[in-house]
Amino acid sequence: MLGGVPGVPGALRALGLLAVVLALVTPARIEAQRPAAAQTLRVAAAADLKFALDEIGDELARRHPALRVRATYGSSGSMQAQLRQRAPYDVYLSADIEYPRDLVSKGVGSTADLFAYATGRLVVWVPKDSPLPIEREGLRALAAAKRIAIANPRHAPYGRAAEAAMRRAGVWEAASRRLVLGENVAQAAQFVQSGAADAAVIAKSLALAPALGPLGRFRDVPADLYPPLVQGGLILPWAGSRAAAVALRDFLLSREGRAILGRYGFGAPPV
Repeated sequence: MLGGVPGVPGALRALGLLAVVLALVTPARIEAQRPAAAQTLRVAAAADLKFALDEIGDELARRHPALRVRATYGSSGSMQAQLRQRAPYDVYLSADIEYPRDLVSKGVGSTADLFAYATGRLVVWVPKDSPLPIEREGLRALAAAKRIAIANPRHAPYGRAAEAAMRRAGVWEAASRRLVLGENVAQAAQFVQSGAADAAVIAKSLALAPALGPLGRFRDVPADLYPPLVQGGLILPWAGSRAAAVALRDFLLSREGRAILGRYGFGAPPV
């Protein structure tokens, strides 16, 4: 009999305790202990956000280890056209809030998921060794530039802002014959980097980026020369994970998110 085997009663008691423990560890508890599945948040983003959003994505990943932000950058107008055809993105971050607002008016998304996250700023940017006296003359220094790069005003908010500023500064008529148009504001900056243009009127966020800052000089364009660049976002109704989309929106609107955007020259959105 088992009772005659030394130590067996103790072993049986241990087995009984183990059974109780296993009964308490339900399938739900086991599932809760598993690492969360990786969640990729697909973002259609304005080109001026390239460096700021990369940093924000890294910070979100530290806070939410299962969350990864995968951004595709382009002009806000081109992105909006894709989203009208239900392009596979979860969040839209535009350089002009009117684009996501227009989507909502057309039945794509809800006003409850529309938000303003920043105000963009415009600068004149030239290579480090450029002879153009932008620090002294600002936009008027473009009179001596052979080629001037801006984003295409037809679908890029920063391109429209650049045109408005140059018109109000009285340099548009002469400069318009020497324009090199980028598909978006980041490409306008690349034209200067490559030597295809002598100067650019671009987003301050790009001029302050670590990849471009050491290569050039810039001067702010006075804000009264162009309409406010109120930047807005929209959580899309077909988002794969609404919780992940909300996490990005909430971080952009948080004190920490605003601080990152501020380091790249973005102002707070209007109240």
